[in-house]
Amino acid sequence: MSMLEVGGLTRRFGGLIAVNDVSLAVAPREIRGLIGPNGAGKTTLFNLVSGALKPSAGRVIFDGQDITGVPMHTLARRGMVRTFQHAQLYPTFTVFRNVLVGLHVHAHAGLLAGLLNLPAARQRNAALEEKAREIIRFVGLAGREDDIAGSLSHGYKRILQVAVGLAPEPRLLLLDEPVAGMNHADVDRMMALVHSLRDQQGITVVLVEHNMKAVMNVCDRVSVLHFGRLIAEGAPAEISQHPAVVEAYLGVFDDDAA
Repeated sequence: MSMLEVGGLTRRFGGLIAVNDVSLAVAPREIRGLIGPNGAGKTTLFNLVSGALKPSAGRVIFDGQDITGVPMHTLARRGMVRTFQHAQLYPTFTVFRNVLVGLHVHAHAGLLAGLLNLPAARQRNAALEEKAREIIRFVGLAGREDDIAGSLSHGYKRILQVAVGLAPEPRLLLLDEPVAGMNHADVDRMMALVHSLRDQQGITVVLVEHNMKAVMNVCDRVSVLHFGRLIAEGAPAEISQHPAVVEAYLGVFDDDAA
């Protein structure tokens, strides 16, 4: 069974067809890249899959269940989490508190017990604090727990966003341009984290990205959109030589491409 299936997905905005009859399937524990020139429909497709938009036609299946049009907050509880291109953090909170807030949002606990500071609530809070430290260690932010999120470099802000996204223990993580604007060291750090998400946590990852070198180095398979249509799909080596893809990208797949 696929972790994610998209069947005939279409989205129209008036006379514009932003996503046009797209079908694809992502296997469990796969790292799938979604690429295409600007305006190809990548973000719209992400918005349809993640519940930010409802499709004009087609359906989305997550882990065997039809989730077409289900809102993002509900999908997060079911195990699908989407990050955004611009890090959505509490900039005045510490790294630790940002992750802890994410854990509290997704924790199932009684409000009354928390307000009354009952033993069960104190025990739960201690468990959440330990979980926050565990996530921070996993993403490589150990030692930065007390840093203010707004003071972090761009690369570490994006890593913190992934850490917050791990709070609901997702089985599928949708990453929207995870290395956009990063230097080479930050790109390497993020791509190593993406591999760890799959290899150590068993998380299936789908990422939209313009950095072709990162996509080709980290993804198991790549799907290519152009003018809203899926024009190619395959292993990175196949995609880099696919005539339609090379034409769409005007030959960007060379050894020096970033």
